[in-house]
Amino acid sequence: MEKNVSFKRKISSRAIRGSALLPIRGFKLGPGTTAEELLAAYSSIGFQASHLGKAAEVVKRMQDGKATIFLAFTSNMVSCGLREIIAQLCERKLVHAIITSTGSIEEDVMKCSAPFVLGSFTADDIEVKANGMNRIGNIFVKDEQYADFEKLHLAFMEEMHAKHKGKMCMSEYVKELGARLTDKNSFLYWCSRNSIPVFLPGPLDGAMGDHFYFFNKSHAKQPFVIDAAEEVRRFYDIMLLADSTAGIILGGGIAKHHLIGAAILRNGLDYAVYLSTGTEGDGSLSGARPREAVSWNKLKREEDSAFVEGDATLTFPLLVLSMVSREK
Repeated sequence: MEKNVSFKRKISSRAIRGSALLPIRGFKLGPGTTAEELLAAYSSIGFQASHLGKAAEVVKRMQDGKATIFLAFTSNMVSCGLREIIAQLCERKLVHAIITSTGSIEEDVMKCSAPFVLGSFTADDIEVKANGMNRIGNIFVKDEQYADFEKLHLAFMEEMHAKHKGKMCMSEYVKELGARLTDKNSFLYWCSRNSIPVFLPGPLDGAMGDHFYFFNKSHAKQPFVIDAAEEVRRFYDIMLLADSTAGIILGGGIAKHHLIGAAILRNGLDYAVYLSTGTEGDGSLSGARPREAVSWNKLKREEDSAFVEGDATLTFPLLVLSMVSREK
């Protein structure tokens, strides 16, 4: 019978053994533990906790280095309660520009009038529809909330169309919209007041695209024109004129690509943190890791980045709490 020599192998390399590897260990829980201490302790737990610990370290370097921080996120981040977390970042001016999709604008405004409600992932969708509701995961939105937004938005469009002679870029448009809001839980409210630009690379997706379509049907002689070239100029100016740049990216899609794609013009972001559930196996940008961004000159160095695989509703509040705790 042959002897099992699996764990008696001859060591032929010291490349890993010889490096300074962090011991895996947990930590004592205490009532006075701060968010920064907690995330530092996460680094030694392993699995995604260690990735979140590294993300906190990278965000700290962003802040300490006074980088221009771009926050990019998909609209479902506003559908859920991260909307209020994002608003607090904007209130404290801890981010300097936002890149997102149109649904974020719609839902931020809608929530100023009435909240979305908690439902179930396994709800009977025929029954949800029969109740005049719409499902976003386990979040329900009433039909009338969309109808109320349409009424508000069409009136706003009329005002902007007259004031700006039918032509605006979306960051300017969104700033004007945020200035009319009174809900301090709104990220648009704080972006407008703190001059944090909100860029929409896909401005006509969602309900707002429907509204522009119908509005221009009734204003054929002078349609409402979205000035995409001016939007890109404003965004790229911030990207190119910054001393150093950083991205905090929730999810993927067009918001992620618009940010890291623009960073190519300056040979990449200096820092990046991705919080995502995307997989890289299908070659999608949403699941692409920071190391792939290095190959495109979208990120300077993989060492100055972190990818946390997990639901941002769990990971992002902890990162923000650590950012807030470092305010000076």
